[in-house]
Amino acid sequence: MSFKEGFLWGGATAANQCEGAFDADGKGPSVADAMPGGRQRFVILNSEEFDWTLDKDKYRYPNHLGIDHYHRYKEDIALFAEMGFKAYRFSIAWSRIFPLGDEESPNEKGLAFYDALIDECLKYGIEPVVTMSHYEMPLHLAKVYGGWKNRQIVAFFERYAKAVLERFASKVKYWMTFNEINSGLESPVLSQGLIPLTGADDFTNRFQAWHHQFVASALAVKIGHELREDIQIGCMQIYAPFYPLDAHPENQLSSQFKERAFDYFTSDVQVRGAYPTYTKRLLQEYGAKAPVMEAGDLELIKQYTVDYIGFSYYMSMATDVVGGAGETDFASGNLMNGVRNPFLKASEWGWQIDPIGLRISLNDLWDRYQVPLFIVENGLGANDVKEADGTVNDDYRIDYLKEHIREMHEAVLDGVDLIGYTPWGCIDLVSASTGEMSKRYGFIYVDLDDEGNGTLDRSKKKSFDWYKAVIATNGENILAD
Repeated sequence: MSFKEGFLWGGATAANQCEGAFDADGKGPSVADAMPGGRQRFVILNSEEFDWTLDKDKYRYPNHLGIDHYHRYKEDIALFAEMGFKAYRFSIAWSRIFPLGDEESPNEKGLAFYDALIDECLKYGIEPVVTMSHYEMPLHLAKVYGGWKNRQIVAFFERYAKAVLERFASKVKYWMTFNEINSGLESPVLSQGLIPLTGADDFTNRFQAWHHQFVASALAVKIGHELREDIQIGCMQIYAPFYPLDAHPENQLSSQFKERAFDYFTSDVQVRGAYPTYTKRLLQEYGAKAPVMEAGDLELIKQYTVDYIGFSYYMSMATDVVGGAGETDFASGNLMNGVRNPFLKASEWGWQIDPIGLRISLNDLWDRYQVPLFIVENGLGANDVKEADGTVNDDYRIDYLKEHIREMHEAVLDGVDLIGYTPWGCIDLVSASTGEMSKRYGFIYVDLDDEGNGTLDRSKKKSFDWYKAVIATNGENILAD
């Protein structure tokens, strides 16, 4: 009754947060390359003045360097292999393959890099798990075409998906189309390439962008299934339970609405193959017009549904529309907002820690969809301190992950089909939400600070050997505690 044989223990990163080499070997700029670093990142991105212009005199752009994984991937994958990884989730940088996004032919040097990266994984018996689009669409498509609200992006993505699937499908079984696709409801800049100047504040554009992504995802599934019989192409979303703050019926209703809008809408379409019956009400609540569709769109979405659900889980959120929470009880998290849950502790960045919420999430997703589930992000962002002897004693991270893995196991006992677990930021990388290095998630410490200073040397944290033991015992060492 423990984790299944072949369970995909591993770790996760994203190209824009770790690779660096942002203009090397023909790569074009991505939207992530134009995002300033620092805790004001989203304030800047959501301002009317922001127009995707890079201003190096005014801002730092930590994604340009990342952790230089582009040149150090062999060293990093060797460390992953030492931990015993069964899988490594990473993303392909779209603009490394199509620098502008609208070219006819791919950049061979970009394809060659991922050939080498994938082969390095396979050398150690590590299963590559590849995200096609992880918050890094080509900047040209956002600036010139206005992001995913533009129907033309579908054809560009189809060309990109065809290029990478034809090149790598024989070596890569597990894929995901769009990272945290549902984040567009709260923050369309990352996944949809929309900013206020290009219509981000109009929810009609957000729903239109989603429709185009649904079509693009279905096209990618079609291409993949035609190339390889056993290929697995999943969707990927943020999942967070929304608890009502109390038993007031209005808070109960608010919680249900938030879960439908944020947690279920995008997966209802991609997994079930149709827009849910509450779509009209959802559009009404957000003041949005129905997305414009072309002939054959709904049939395509229906025919080419995803094979599994990949999701990130970091926290839960409480909802309160009645006003029982005070003004100081506001809580934030992974591109979502709510009120503080008095029963939970929070990380240094205010993300509420809720291991039992992961079991709830797994059960809710399994009950709703009955497709395999894959936790492709989970972890604790913390300001790790490197001691004088070079050690990083991150017991708090071990405790966080241990409790979440225990709840994963309970969900498996509940009957959930769980295929893998790849904690986020298995090696320290640039934070997506703040562009900081000081918000660290990894089992591996990278010597780099928020100002870009450091040697980039890698070293093992205490959690490194702990996670190695978890993988070696298929989680049994935790269950025996």
